[in-house]
Amino acid sequence: MTVHEVSFSDLQLHGKATVERLRKSPGQSLLVRRRDAEDLLLTTAARAELEHKAASVTTRMFIALMQRDPKVRELVTDVLPDVFPWVAFLSREEVQEFVLELVSTMRAAESLDNPAPVVQVIDSWRHTAEVLADPVLAEILSTETDADLGTVPHPDAS
Repeated sequence: MTVHEVSFSDLQLHGKATVERLRKSPGQSLLVRRRDAEDLLLTTAARAELEHKAASVTTRMFIALMQRDPKVRELVTDVLPDVFPWVAFLSREEVQEFVLELVSTMRAAESLDNPAPVVQVIDSWRHTAEVLADPVLAEILSTETDADLGTVPHPDAS
């Protein structure tokens, strides 16, 4: 999908023409570029609702398949490297754990209409893979110790 771009000042100065351009754009959305803040995506409410419904149905179907058939869970585990190449640095058990956590979080996030937790799970596992890909860090993590290293200070503390 191609998203047309407009500047924030164009939106302010030529609002009616910008909205007309939105109506004529193939994806019914415009990327509003801002210099002093995060860019905005301007879309129609109807288009946003369509995208939400499509994502929700896809998520619910995927979850239902995962819950009903162990072969589907196995297949998802097998194809995960196509979606997330970094899982190559995880063990098979870790990949399976990632899949279960991802599906569980997708289900919960969909019920709240909030995709942020799903992205958080993906990012957390990607960071785990990054650490495991570094031999020095992986060695540090694999070293067992019985020593209590004490209380971890709050990040704001000096």
